[in-house]
Amino acid sequence: MKPRNLAILLSAGIALAAAGCGSDAGSTPEGASSPDASAPAANAPVTITVGCKPPKNNPKEAAQWDADVAAFQKLHPNVTVEGKDAFPCIVPETFQAKLAGGEMEDVFYVYYTDVQKIIAQGQAADITPYLDSVPALKDIRPDVMSVFKSGDKTYGLPRVNYSTGLVYNRKLFTQAGLDPDAPPKTWADVQAAAKKIAALGPGYVGYGEYSAGNTGGWHFTSSLYGRGGEMVSADGKTAAFNSPQGKAVLENLKTMRWTDNSMGTKQLLRWEDLMRMMGSGKLGMMIGAPDVVKEVNNTFKGKFEDYGVTGMPEATNSLSGGDGYMFNPKASPEQIKAGLQWLEYKFLTPGQGQFNFERAKADGLPVGLPDIDLFGSTEPGKKIQELRKQFATIPVDHFQTYVDANATVQFKLEPPKAQEIYAILDTAMSAVLTRKDANIDQLLSDAEKKANNVLAKSS
Repeated sequence: MKPRNLAILLSAGIALAAAGCGSDAGSTPEGASSPDASAPAANAPVTITVGCKPPKNNPKEAAQWDADVAAFQKLHPNVTVEGKDAFPCIVPETFQAKLAGGEMEDVFYVYYTDVQKIIAQGQAADITPYLDSVPALKDIRPDVMSVFKSGDKTYGLPRVNYSTGLVYNRKLFTQAGLDPDAPPKTWADVQAAAKKIAALGPGYVGYGEYSAGNTGGWHFTSSLYGRGGEMVSADGKTAAFNSPQGKAVLENLKTMRWTDNSMGTKQLLRWEDLMRMMGSGKLGMMIGAPDVVKEVNNTFKGKFEDYGVTGMPEATNSLSGGDGYMFNPKASPEQIKAGLQWLEYKFLTPGQGQFNFERAKADGLPVGLPDIDLFGSTEPGKKIQELRKQFATIPVDHFQTYVDANATVQFKLEPPKAQEIYAILDTAMSAVLTRKDANIDQLLSDAEKKANNVLAKSS
C-alpha cells in the first residue's frame, strides 16, 4: 500500500470490529443470496464477527468502540457483535490467504483498491437482497457506493473515504501578501502564489512535489485526474496517461521548478519530506488530503491553525481512496442483516459512532477535519458538517473550500497495478524536477511502454 494510504489509515485511527464465529442458532442455507430462506424466528440469537476493532494501544477509540457495541446491542438484544482488535487491519502477506481460505470475519475490512478483485474471485457475499434494511444507503455518494458494486449487485458498504486537494500554509500566505481565505483555484493561481512564497527568502519553497518511493507517480495520478485525464484505458489493459493532460502535469512542474524557481533545489522527495517541510513552516503548498494536516500537527510540530486545505485546482475529478466492509460468502442471511445494522449504526449515522463528535471532543481527540465525506451535500452530509463544526477543536473554516469542492468532484480510484505504475512515473517526475533539459514527450512515451508491459502481464 502506498504511504499515503498508510497515513490515512494511521490518522483515521483505523480501528473497527472483529472476528469470531456466527451463531448456529437456527441454520439457514449457506451464502448470501436467499433473504427469505426458511429462516429462524426474527429475534433468534445471531453472532457476527467484525474485522478491525481499534487495538488496545489506541485506548480512547477502543473504548468508544466498546461503548458503541454495548449501545447497539441494547437496541438489538438478539445480536452479539464480536470484535477483535488488529493493527494494522490488513497485512498484505496474509490477507489474500485468509480470503482464499474462507477465514475472514463475517463482516471483514477491505481497502477500496481490493474490492473489485474480491468480487471477481467470488470471495464476498452479494448483499443486494438485504439493502432495504439500510436507510442511510440512499444518501451515500453514488461514486463512493460504486466502489462496492458490480453490475446491479452490491457487495459492501464504505466506512471512510478521502480525496486529494491542495494543502497550504495559511501563515506563509499572509506573510507573502496572499489572502489565506482565498486559496488558489487554478494552476496559474498556484504558480503565482508559489513565486511569492519562494520570494520570502532562502529556504522558502512555494510548492513541493514528490518524485521518489512511488509517491511521484501517485501525485502525478492525482494531478492527472484533476485535469480530467485517465491513467489507464477503460478496459484496464493499456496506459492512457501519455495524453495532453499528462503532458500538462509535467510542463506545469517544469515551469515552476526551472522558470519560476519556486520549488526549491532539493528534489527526489518522498512522503515524509514534504510533511517535515510543512511542519517547519517553510513550505507553501502541496497535494494532499486533510489528514496531512493532522500528521503535520501530530508528528512534525506544525499547528492546526496554520494550515488549510482546498480543492484540487480546476478539478472535476479527484483521486480517491478509503476503506469499508464486505461480507463473508459463508455468512448466513441473519448475519448479513445484523452486520448491515451494525455498520449503519457505527459508521453511517450522523451524531453516532464515528460521527459522535461530542464524544470525540470530550475524549480529547481532534475534531473538525473533513476527513470523511460519505454523504456529500445530502441531508446527512449537511448534518455531519454541522456537528463537526459545533464540536470542533480546530478551525473548520480553514477547510471549507475543500468541503465545497468535494461536493461536486467525482472520486476516481487508483489505477490497476498502481504501485508498479507509480514507480515507473517516478522516473518522469524526478527527471522533470532534476533536469532542466528533460524531454517530456520522451519521458511519457517511455513510461507508457513500461506501463503497458506491466498491464499486459496482469491481464
